[in-house]
Amino acid sequence: MSGEAAAVKTDVGPLPKDWLPGLKENLKFDLPAGIILFLIALPLSLGIAVASGAPPIAGVIAGFIGGILGSLLGGSYITINGAAAGLIAIVFGAVAALGDGTPGSPEAIASGFRYALAVGVVCGIIQIGMGLAKLGKLTNMFPLSVVHGMLAGIGVIIMSKQIHTLLGVNFSGTMIPTILAIPSSFANMVVPVATIGVLSLVMMIVWPMLPKAVSKILPAPMAIILVTVPMGILFKLGPEFLVKVPLNFMDSFQTPDWGKVGTGVFWKFVITYVFVASLESLLTAAAMDKMDPWKRRANMNRELLSKGACNSLSSLIGGLPMIAEVVRSSANVMNGARTRWSNFFHGLFLLLSVALIPGILNMIPLAALAGMLVFIGFRLAHPKEFIHAAHIGKEELMYMLVTTIIVVTVDLLWGVIIGFVVAVVTNIIRGSRSIKANAEVATSGDTVTVKLKGAHGFLNFVSMRGILDKLPPGKKLTIDYSGVTYMDHTVHERFHDFNGEYALTGGSVKTVGKDGLKATSHSDVSALVRA
Repeated sequence: MSGEAAAVKTDVGPLPKDWLPGLKENLKFDLPAGIILFLIALPLSLGIAVASGAPPIAGVIAGFIGGILGSLLGGSYITINGAAAGLIAIVFGAVAALGDGTPGSPEAIASGFRYALAVGVVCGIIQIGMGLAKLGKLTNMFPLSVVHGMLAGIGVIIMSKQIHTLLGVNFSGTMIPTILAIPSSFANMVVPVATIGVLSLVMMIVWPMLPKAVSKILPAPMAIILVTVPMGILFKLGPEFLVKVPLNFMDSFQTPDWGKVGTGVFWKFVITYVFVASLESLLTAAAMDKMDPWKRRANMNRELLSKGACNSLSSLIGGLPMIAEVVRSSANVMNGARTRWSNFFHGLFLLLSVALIPGILNMIPLAALAGMLVFIGFRLAHPKEFIHAAHIGKEELMYMLVTTIIVVTVDLLWGVIIGFVVAVVTNIIRGSRSIKANAEVATSGDTVTVKLKGAHGFLNFVSMRGILDKLPPGKKLTIDYSGVTYMDHTVHERFHDFNGEYALTGGSVKTVGKDGLKATSHSDVSALVRA
């Protein structure tokens, strides 16, 4: 079995300039994209903060810090930084676990958030250190199905908690009681609030089906705000059902409380913050590299450093932690953005909104934000994600299910750890026991051959990626699988991605020696086992 990937010519034009020359050259593309991203990010930032147990303004602070500072420090050209649904479960968990007083009380939530700010500052400092230590490559050693399982678990958590808010019912508790209380919330819903929440959810579902001329100019989250704010006024909703941000801009900021820095639970959330925030940002940057019309590669070490600086600053002044967010980043590309300046403009408009129109923000119904988040949660935990994992292979489905179940029923960090351990044990049984990849590189004129040997699992792909990155560009590259005894799905998919990357350097990639390898499923990137 053999395959070949050759360079593909595109008509996207010359490579966009960066920094100030790029601002001048691409303003007509990046400014409109930045405005559209602002319209998407503003309501979502408010909703994510509320769902995280934080003041609504905290999500917007993360957005304008991530947009303005993150765009200037970041290693990616087209990602959008800000508060993300993927961090809701972590921040909410930190606020709940660290708070003083009666769990769920306003006092406990307020104190817990200030302790969580201290967690965010430490997380940022560690991320800066990781960037300086050039640890951006570590994302290559994590099994993809465990990541998908983590995100699916987060999606279930978001849906379960936000359904109560959508219905106008205030409920606080751990996950199992939260899920079991959903029927009671339906029975005790506040009808005007639930009407707004359901309409918000329906609009999130239907809006992408509208003509692109409509959905592109007016994103669904902003359309929901334009519809539900008048409804809130008509229904005379009380302040308990509305967003609340400070009318005085300087009152938006608060400082961390370091009183629990010596406790184990504090450091548990530091580890969780660092792991999830770093992994999601790096995976988003890698995904955007594939979507980038010019196929520019992000500097992952610089991405870590920039996220660390932004997270520390955001947490120091009362903002949520942030990541490079994949949905907004994808929308950025689809709306024609070319450089980092679209991220900058999106952050600038977020800053201006909280400084100039806080009164309007306070008219937004919480149920409208909850409807958006229920939709996002469902998308993270969509059944098709599990079907896709099953299509790749039984082992991948097992990793994903184990991770999802533990994340929902026990804890996010434990879910990821157990999913990772299950994947490691499976790889060891399959013969992948080393963190060093077994491969030889031979060069002869314009021909380069990479001969793979032994078992290749996600644990040794960091080493393998280092070998691939050192290959000379623009050559006739042959990857020989004849010595491979096992290759897991994560490595197989990353080789598939690399073939396309290398072809863009002007070279070609040919794979040989797969004849004796048996795919474990019908997927093109399933695990391979020597027959």
